[in-house]
Amino acid sequence: MLSSIALKNRQNPRKLIENRVSVAGENAELSIYDTYCAAEKVALSSSHVLYCGMVTGRKIMHGATPEACEFRPRESFIMAPDQTVYIDFPDARPNAPTTCMTVEIRRQLVDSVCERLNTDRPGEADTPAWEYTPRALHVPHGRETQALLDRLIRLFCDDHADRDALIDLALNELVVRMLRTQSRQLLIETSQTNDIPARNGLEAALRWIRDHPATRLDSAALAREACMSKARLYRQFKREIGCTPGEYQQRIRLQLARTRLCDGSDSVTRICFDLGYKSLSHFTHCFKAATGMPPSRYRKAWQR
Repeated sequence: MLSSIALKNRQNPRKLIENRVSVAGENAELSIYDTYCAAEKVALSSSHVLYCGMVTGRKIMHGATPEACEFRPRESFIMAPDQTVYIDFPDARPNAPTTCMTVEIRRQLVDSVCERLNTDRPGEADTPAWEYTPRALHVPHGRETQALLDRLIRLFCDDHADRDALIDLALNELVVRMLRTQSRQLLIETSQTNDIPARNGLEAALRWIRDHPATRLDSAALAREACMSKARLYRQFKREIGCTPGEYQQRIRLQLARTRLCDGSDSVTRICFDLGYKSLSHFTHCFKAATGMPPSRYRKAWQR
């Protein structure tokens, strides 16, 4: 998709590391970075909220999250204003550059979206108000978010009379998705803290799934753990986490699988059955759908 955009400076890069091409809008700026050779600890920061999406290749991000993390396509990396991250480019080559897109979003736009959400869609009594928390966030994203990022690239590079209005509509949607993702991540992180009791039934259910990733999910038992009906539990999961309990357990399993593939020597088959999958083919299908590659190839790519 990027090859079809008329950005001449990308065809004749001035730099081999983080060659930047930018297009400005009224409330945001889109940048595309290409890196053509391996490099380490390249600094990136912005005075605005910075929403990053990988296009091709991978990066290793240091400094913004508690541990260094691998950043690949189909993932979002969101930086707070004035936060600095240091980036490694292990695979960048002249004929296979590592490419990333960023959208700088003014804090005023984020605050205005929060205000509107709190007016139009207030949370339930036991959930916090909509608010942006300045912190780094690294999460996978789905097809809808990827389609939105692709649409933003096209809009920024368009000369249509309604360009700025269409960009603002897409930016509002991106900010809503960012706030929802951050809210979910904070809720999940709170549920992972064992030294304090669960604050509500949803946190209790999240903890149970986290502690029993390989156990077949029984919706009635999970509802009892959460002290609420199955219908209410599923509504809260869809509203606050964006998926069903079963889909959330699948995410936990795949996160554990990625960690074991990168850091351990267990076979793919062993990991598959340890995490509760009933067949290697089903595990491979689920893993490829989430990461874009089968488990064995994922392990080789990480260990290069």
